[in-house]
Amino acid sequence: MEASVMNTSINRKMAAAPTRSVIDSWLSITGNLKSEGEILVEGQINGNIHCSQLIIGKDATVTGSIIAEEVIIRGKLKGTIRANRVTLQDTAIVDSDIYHKSISIEQGACFDGSSKRRDLPMSIEFD
Repeated sequence: MEASVMNTSINRKMAAAPTRSVIDSWLSITGNLKSEGEILVEGQINGNIHCSQLIIGKDATVTGSIIAEEVIIRGKLKGTIRANRVTLQDTAIVDSDIYHKSISIEQGACFDGSSKRRDLPMSIEFD
C-alpha cells in the first residue's frame, strides 16, 4: 500500500507541472492552441496561440495571434504578439504588431510592424 500512495503522489506532481508540447516539422495545424505550459512549434500553425512560453523554430511558420509570458521566434510569424518578453532571433521573419514589456531583436532578424511597450501586454484582447 505504501508504494501505491507513493505512485499517486508522483503522478499528482507530474500532472501539476506544465509540460512542453511539440508541433513537429511534419505537422500542420489549423485552429487555436491553448496550453498551461510551453509550446515548441517546428511545423505550421494557422491559428491563435495562448501559452506560458512559445518557441517558433527556424523552419516553422505561424499565422495567428499570440498571448504568452515569453515568445522566442526563430522562424516566420504573421500576427499580433502580446507577451511580457519577446525575442526575435537572427533567423526570424516577423510581420506583427508586438505588445511587450521587453523586446530583443538580434542582428539579422527581419521585423515589419510596430513595437509597443505596455505594462500589462497580455491583458489586451485580440482584435
